[in-house]
This record gives sequence, structure tokens and C-alpha cells, in this order.
Amino acid sequence: MPTELGGGGLGLTAAAQVVRELGAACSSTAMVVTMHYAGTAALAAAGVDDVLREIAAGRHITTLAFSEVGSRSHFWSPVSSATADGDEVVLDARKSWVTSAGEADSYVWSSRPLEADDPMTLWYVPADAPGLTVGAPFDGLGLRGNSSSPVEAEGVRVPRSALLGTDGAGLDLAMTAVLPVFLLLNASASVGLLRTLAQETAVHLQKTQLTHLGQSLAQQVLPRTSLARLQIESDRTRALVDDALSAVESGREDAQLLVLEVKAAAGEAAADAADLALRACGGAAFRKESPVERLFRDSRAARVMAPTTDALHDFVGRALCGLPLLGDA
Repeated sequence: MPTELGGGGLGLTAAAQVVRELGAACSSTAMVVTMHYAGTAALAAAGVDDVLREIAAGRHITTLAFSEVGSRSHFWSPVSSATADGDEVVLDARKSWVTSAGEADSYVWSSRPLEADDPMTLWYVPADAPGLTVGAPFDGLGLRGNSSSPVEAEGVRVPRSALLGTDGAGLDLAMTAVLPVFLLLNASASVGLLRTLAQETAVHLQKTQLTHLGQSLAQQVLPRTSLARLQIESDRTRALVDDALSAVESGREDAQLLVLEVKAAAGEAAADAADLALRACGGAAFRKESPVERLFRDSRAARVMAPTTDALHDFVGRALCGLPLLGDA
């Protein structure tokens, strides 16, 4: 399991701290950086040194292009094709969600293998490759600022040297290099969101007055107890993510299990805490001008972002039972 992100050699814990601070300020920006780091991990594992040098110099942004219309959140089962044509490979795909689509310089692209029997092959695809089309920008419940859009590939040609690793080994690369980085950084973004939720809720309770009582909301028992529960959830989640990072960095035996746990735990904690913040702040938190309103919407995304919370629960259960993470149990 990697402890260093390729290119600039940024340690995983340091990267997590960057994403945590971004998550506290803007979840969409945190997602852009998370996907960039996850894509960089794939390029580092495959030894794409020329691109890594550009990334290290701050001249190149990469991102993942895994999710597809046909297999949805089951990123480990791409349905898009890669067809050999002499010294080139022709890619055809309908990618459903690509963060930074149209803004990134390259995509870490998944497809079915050229010839291997395994489920996935990964490619380095320049964002300006002819045949790539970026669809309409995402306009959903939350995370609206990360330039997430569908991307279609119609007869996109890349050299065979664009192969990351070997044909058919993409799933192994994704699971060992990409997924740990994505899970830990996604969880770190949720930790940042949780911190801001607690801070904004505390500010609201202190400044909002019940004029007829001559008291602030902070002087009421129920809002205070909701805030307390929110803060406890924030601290508990931060401790879990920090422990997972420490386990990975030190090579602890429980590292893999903790990595599988963190996104599910942090995503659920963020969603539950946002519910608490709404209850504590009342109707004012439903207004667009309230920061809690945006945080509430953004907190919903981690649950349905691949691998989803349900999928991660299955992974954790499989790991505890000594079963393979994917395939027949």
C-alpha cells in the first residue's frame, strides 16, 4: 500500500491534511485535489516519469475516469472497450462522472483489457485527445463546483505506451495504489466538512437570539446537546482517519481494514452531523445564505460516490471473514 504520492513525493499524511483543510473550506475543491492525488498515485505506480515531473512542477493536473454509464458505481467492472490497431489503441467509452472534466490535463482511464481475461486495464489519456467529448456540467444536490461531467470517447487513439502497468492488471493497480489514496483523502475531506459544521453551528447558536426570552440559542438545552453530539462525531471521525493514516505510514497489520473503513465511517458521520446541525440551527439553516445549507448538501455525496458506503460495508465484512473483496463470496 503506497505511503507516498508520486511526482512531488508528498506524503500521504501531508496530502490528507491538505485535503482536510480544503474540505473545511470547500468540498468541491477538496474533491478536485483528491482525484488529482488518486490519479497521480496510479501514474507513480506505473512509472510515468515524464508526467510526474510536470505534476511535481505544478504544470499538470490529472484525474480519474473510472465510473461508467454501463456499470455505474461498480468501477471495478468497466464496459468500455480498447481495441488494438497497430501501434495504437482505440478507446470507446461513456464515462458517467469525471471530476475536473474539461479542466484536467489528463485522465487515468479504465477499459476492458485488450486481450487479457482480467476485468480492467488502465491508460494514460491526454485531455486534448481527439474524439473526447465533455458533456454538460454536473448540476446536482451538492458538490457543484468540481467541474464533474460525463465524458465520451469515440475512436480515441492513444499509443500502446499509454498502457499503465500491463494489460488486464488495471484492477490490481486500482485496488493497491489508487483506492487507498482515494478512500483516505475522501475521508479527510469529510473530516474537514465536519469541523466546519461544528464551528458554524456554534457561531449560529451564540449569535441567534430568542428575543421573547432574552436568551440566545446557545442558552437552550436541546441546541447545545445537538452541538455537543456534532462535535463528538467530528472528533471521533478525525481520530479514526488519523489512526488509519498512521497505520498505513507505519505498515501496521490493521492498515488495510482501516483504509476500507474510513470513507464509509467519515461519510456517514458527515451526513449524520449535517442532520444534527439542521436541527440545532432550525429553519435558518435551510436558507441558501446559511453555510450549513451547503454543507448539508455536500455531506450527502460520499454515501453514493464509488465505492459507495454499502459497497465498503461489504468489503469490510469480506475482509473480516477472510473473503476476497470482489467476486464470488
